Amino acid sequence: MAKKTKEARHQVILECTEHKSSGKPGTSRYVTTKNKKNTPDRLEIKKYNPILRKMTIHKEIK
Repeated sequence: MAKKTKEARHQVILECTEHKSSGKPGTSRYVTTKNKKNTPDRLEIKKYNPILRKMTIHKEIK
């Protein structure tokens, strides 16, 4: 069995903020990692939404 270590990087899910208000079906989500020591607050990144076909703000969800 492997040892449990405290890792600084954690996997987070980013979800589009504009998609729910558009009324179109589906969701735009991305999976990425972040360093919890350097960025303790929630992540906000501009990413491409293929359903809306434009760049939108994606926020970290829990």
